[in-house]
Formats: sequence, structure tokens, C-alpha cells
Amino acid sequence: MSSAREEILAAVREAVRGAEPGAAPEPQPTLPPADPGQMLDRFAELVSDYRATVVRCRPHEVPVHVLTALRESERVLVPEGVPDAVHDAVVERLGAAAVSTGDVGDHELEDFDSVVTTCAVGIAATGTVVLDHGTGQGRRALTLLPDRHVVIVRAGQVVPDVPHAVRRLDPLRPQTWISGPSATSDIELDRVEGVHGPRTLVVLLVSD
Repeated sequence: MSSAREEILAAVREAVRGAEPGAAPEPQPTLPPADPGQMLDRFAELVSDYRATVVRCRPHEVPVHVLTALRESERVLVPEGVPDAVHDAVVERLGAAAVSTGDVGDHELEDFDSVVTTCAVGIAATGTVVLDHGTGQGRRALTLLPDRHVVIVRAGQVVPDVPHAVRRLDPLRPQTWISGPSATSDIELDRVEGVHGPRTLVVLLVSD
């Protein structure tokens, strides 16, 4: 150990000798619950601000709006766990050969035009959709390579802010935080979309 380091450590030990242990942190105040209607409105507003498409609908309307978001003659990934009604509607429209449950190799993902998933949580304060790649979400690569991502967000999954979202998420699971379509800017601030992920994001906000 160098003499300079020894001197620094010795000074630190001397400075803290006899110091009382710090007090335990006080519990954080409990915030009043957010108004659900205002929270959903804020979430939809910010998602739209990110140049995503937001469609507010009821559960039985989800398959129709999924089909509206998709184009004819394209290949679509629908991971296992997405509502059966959505999967069946896509298969009926496009044909079984054009739809995969996500059980494809990474080298095949570029052959797909769109992906339809559920999500783990939505964040009203930031307009963010979070995937933890559980049931209905597929592995992470499925939501990064197709050009269009249609994501189903239930109203009960929307929380006020990031701390509330973190409490709902398992830190041991992989996570993808999505705030609008993938986009970047060059040195002249020209916006380019679709560089790091889907160029088109459609969020179906489903009332409970």
C-alpha cells in the first residue's frame, strides 16, 4: 500500500473515531392515490406526444383495433400469452403461415413486420410502457427487430410514476422501457426513427 493511501485512510479513521451511528432514515410519506381518470388521460397524452398512436378501447374491442393497426400481407409475431381472441383474429385475417407465437430463431426475426404484445406496467408521469418479457410479451428481441409494435396496456397496469412502477417490477427479470417509437438524431438534430427498435408504436389502452 502506498504511503499516500495510508495517510488518507488514517485521516478517515481519525475523523470518524467516536462518531455516533447515523439515525435510520425516516419512512417516506404516503402520497394520496392519483385520480384514475386523470392518470389515464395523462398517460395517453404523453404517449401521443412521443409520436406513438394511442387507441382507447374496451376489452371486447381489442382484436378489432389490433387488426386495424396491422397491414395486409405482413408477417406478425404474437407471443404466447397474448389474449386468445387477439391471436385468433390475426390468424383469421392473415393466415396461420403469416403468424408466429415467437418460437423463431433470432436470424428469422427480421422477416417479421409487426409484433403484438401485452406489457407489465404503464407510467403516467412519463408516458412509458414497460415490458418484463413475461407472459404475452415474448423475449426481448421480439420487440426490437419488427418495424411495428402493437402493445396492449390494461388501465389497471397504469401507475402514477416511476417509483410506483419499480415496486411492481421484479428486478431479476429483463426489462424494456419504451417511450415512443425508436428514434435518434444526428449531429444536425435530424430525427431518424426505427434505428434501435420499432419505427411505429401503437398503444391500445384498454379500460378495465
